[in-house]
Amino acid sequence: MSVTVLHAIREVQIPLLAVMLLGGCATKLARILRRGSVDTGPGPTALFPLNLRRPLALATCAVECGLGLGLIVTATGLGGTAAATCIRLGTGLLFLVATSALIELRTVRPDVGCGCFGDFSTAPVSGRTLARSAFLAIAALATIGLPKVVAPKTAGDGFLLLGIFCAELLLIGALSPEVGEGLVRLGYSEPCELRDVPSARTLLALRGSKQWRKYAGFATSDVPIDVWRELCWRYIVYPGSYDGRQADLVFAVFLQQRRPVIHAALVAADTGLPLPWPLTPTGESRPKPRTRRRFTPRLSAAMAPHSSASARTDLPLSRDL
Repeated sequence: MSVTVLHAIREVQIPLLAVMLLGGCATKLARILRRGSVDTGPGPTALFPLNLRRPLALATCAVECGLGLGLIVTATGLGGTAAATCIRLGTGLLFLVATSALIELRTVRPDVGCGCFGDFSTAPVSGRTLARSAFLAIAALATIGLPKVVAPKTAGDGFLLLGIFCAELLLIGALSPEVGEGLVRLGYSEPCELRDVPSARTLLALRGSKQWRKYAGFATSDVPIDVWRELCWRYIVYPGSYDGRQADLVFAVFLQQRRPVIHAALVAADTGLPLPWPLTPTGESRPKPRTRRRFTPRLSAAMAPHSSASARTDLPLSRDL
């Protein structure tokens, strides 16, 4: 193998490592945004105490982002040779530590995924996952001492670099169980009854909705007194008042990640009977809401263990899309 080909292989490792690091960071951030919380998820953080898992997960995400951007910046010569060497050495050490942690994780928690790419890395750690991490560690260490990366001078050099890059991507894809998981998710639509939407995400969607801005004036507290799930809906109850008597402001939020459908109802706290909508807090009259039978929740069974008002059935939910 000629020196030119070896030099090309070393140059290709920099964009390859940057893509892997930034891709891993992006999928972890997407998981946080989708769930509405900084849950740690699967990965080597499962080896640490609970109070350390969240800061370690955030630190790992920040290190991946910093090293990925650093590889790109220093490859152009910015920062000098010392900065490039530190970034590349840090990348190699990161993947070496990750390989060691995955070996330990496979021994202690064989049921936990590596968490390398967020929700896509739920499969248990296998030999392929370990081989991929070790391969990336070797690739990072091989870039130490590489001079500034310059654009290929001829079309042949460009095709050579592109061919090496694609070949290594195929190799990493063959070592990545996440590829199969991603293909399965592309062809699978999860039923709404099985969607994992955290309560925090539902509350954030409600607080940012038009329905909350319209009806929050009827609530006497910002803290809900009851939250429960029924199939594809999550119900949130706030204490309120109506014409000098206690009332409950009930929101029904459909379980989906973006722009969920939200209904609202006002019921008497003592009897659980629906109340007509009074004047809105802004002073505008509101027409009598329509009763949508197919969206009417069966609240009697769900409310029984949570409240004495067990007769809360057939609530006229106001639908504002």
